[in-house]
Amino acid sequence: MEEKNSYTQDGTVDLKGKRVLSSTTGQWKACRYILAYQALERFAYFGVAANLVNYMTSQLHKDLVSSISDVNNWSGVAWITPILGAYIADSHYMGRFWTVTLSLLIYTIGVVLLVLTTWLKSLRPKWNSKASNLQLSLFNLSLYTIAIGSGALKPNMSTFGADQFDDFNSKEKQLKGSFFNWWTFHTSCGALVATLAVVYIQEKVRWECGYALCAIGFLFSVIVFFLGTPLYRHKSRNAKTCHEKDFIRVILLAFTNRNLQLPTSPSELHEFDLQHYVNSGTRQIHHTPRFRFLDKAAIKESKNAACTVTQVEGTKLVLGMLEIWLLMLIPSNFLAVEMTIFVKQGTTLDRSLGQSFRIPAASLWSFLVVTMLISLPIYDTYFVPFMRRRTGNMRGITLLQRLGAGIAVQAVAMAVCCAVEIQRMNVIAQQHISGHEKIVPMSIFWLLPQYILLGIADTFLMSGLLEFFYDQSPEEMKGLGTTFFTSSVAAGSFLCTFLVTMTDKVTGKVSGKRWIGNNLNDSHLDYYYAFLFVISLLNFGAFLWASSGYTYKKENTLELESPL
Repeated sequence: MEEKNSYTQDGTVDLKGKRVLSSTTGQWKACRYILAYQALERFAYFGVAANLVNYMTSQLHKDLVSSISDVNNWSGVAWITPILGAYIADSHYMGRFWTVTLSLLIYTIGVVLLVLTTWLKSLRPKWNSKASNLQLSLFNLSLYTIAIGSGALKPNMSTFGADQFDDFNSKEKQLKGSFFNWWTFHTSCGALVATLAVVYIQEKVRWECGYALCAIGFLFSVIVFFLGTPLYRHKSRNAKTCHEKDFIRVILLAFTNRNLQLPTSPSELHEFDLQHYVNSGTRQIHHTPRFRFLDKAAIKESKNAACTVTQVEGTKLVLGMLEIWLLMLIPSNFLAVEMTIFVKQGTTLDRSLGQSFRIPAASLWSFLVVTMLISLPIYDTYFVPFMRRRTGNMRGITLLQRLGAGIAVQAVAMAVCCAVEIQRMNVIAQQHISGHEKIVPMSIFWLLPQYILLGIADTFLMSGLLEFFYDQSPEEMKGLGTTFFTSSVAAGSFLCTFLVTMTDKVTGKVSGKRWIGNNLNDSHLDYYYAFLFVISLLNFGAFLWASSGYTYKKENTLELESPL
C-alpha cells in the first residue's frame, strides 16, 4: 500500500507545483487523452496538407513546380518552428503545458482563418481565374499561422506524453518505449481518416466543406486534451538549468584549454558525486570516449571554472545527434515526395473504381497509413518481445538498427518507384499520349507497392527517430532534443523544394525535356526517381559508417539502471 500511494520518483508535479502520486497520475491513464488529441489534431493537419498541392493547382491555378515548392516550404516551416516552441517550454518562461496552451490558441486562429478564406466568396478566386494578391496573402497567412501553432506543439506534445512515465521506475520506463509506437499509431489513424474522408469531400463535394471538417476535428482535439488536465504530470521547472549556455560554454572552454594535457583517466576530470544529482533531481551522465577534445573543458587545472563531465557529455550528445540528423535529411525528403510528387503522378493515371467512382489521387496515401497501422502493433506486440528475448535489449533492437532498417526499405521503395514510372512512360509511348490532361490507361493501383514499402519504412523511421532524439538528448533539453526530429522533417521538405526546383531548371536547359514539368506525361520522372534511389543508397552507406561508431548515452538514475 505504501508503494501504491508513493510520489513519483522523478519529481514531477501538478499545475500548482505540488508533488503527484504515481498511482493516480500519468502513465496510460493520462496518455489516453494525449493520444486521442494527437489522432484528432493529425486528422485536421493532414486534412489540410494531404491535398494542398491539388488545391493550389486546381483552385488557385498555380503551376505545378511552384505549387510543390509552396507546399514543401509551408511544411518546412511547420516542422522548423518547433525549435522556438521547445526553447520556450524548456526554459524558465512558460513550461511545457502553458506553451502547449498558447500554441493551441495560435493554431485555432489559423484554422478559423483558413475556413473563412476558402468559404467566403470574396476571399476565394472565381471559377477558372487566378487568385488575387489579397486572396493569396490571406490564404498563405492562414496556412503559416497553422504552421506556427502546430509547429510549436510538435515537440512539446510528444515530450509531454513521454513525461507521463517515470524514468526512475523500471516498469514505467519500459512503457515509455511503447508510448512512441502508439503515438505514431494514433498519428497514422488521424492521417488515414483525413486522406480518405476529407480528401473525398474536398474533391467530390466542396473544398470549403473539407476544410470546415478539419476545423471541427481540431476543436475536438483541444477539448479532449484539456479534459485530461487533472491527470497530467509536469516536470518541475525549479531544477532546470540553461543547458544551451552549457553547450556553448563547454565548446569555448575546451578551445581555451586546447594546450592543456588531458589526464590519463577520465575519473580525474571535474565531476560532482552521484548524490549531488540525486538531490537536485537531475541525471549524471557517464564519460564516453568520443569527441575527446571536449574533455578539456573538464580539466580541473583550468584557469577558468571547469565544466563537469556531465556538462561535457551533454554537449557530446548534441553533437552526436547532429551527426545522425544530417543523415536523416534524405529519408525526410521522401516524406515530402509522398505528399507532393506522388499525388500529381496519381492524377495522370486511371483512377476509376467501378462505373462511377473515381479515387482521389491523394487518398492513395491512405495505403501507406494503413500499412503503418498494421505494422506498428505487430512491431510493438510481437517483434519487440521476440527480439528482446534474443538480444536482451529492452527495445528488441537498438534505436540506430531500427533507423537503418527504415532507410534500407526506403531505398528499395525508390527502386520500385522508378520501375513503375518506367512502365508508365512505356504506356505513354505506346498510346502516343502527350497532353497533360490525358489520362494514362494504367491503373493507379500500380502505385500501391511503393506506398506499402514506404509505410513499412516509416514504421521503423518515424517513431524510431522521435524516440532516438528524445532518449539521447540531455534531460534538461528533452523538448529541444525532440526538435532534432521535427527539424529533420523540415529540412527534408526544404531539400525536396531545392531538388525539385534545381532539377527542373537544370534538365530544362541541358536536355530541353524537364524531369519534372507541368506536364508529367511529357517529363522524365523516372530519371528523378533513379536519382533519388542512388542518393538513398549512398546515404544508407554513410549511415552504417556513422552508426558503427555511435556511443549511446550512459546515465545514472536512482536505481542505477544500465542504459538501453
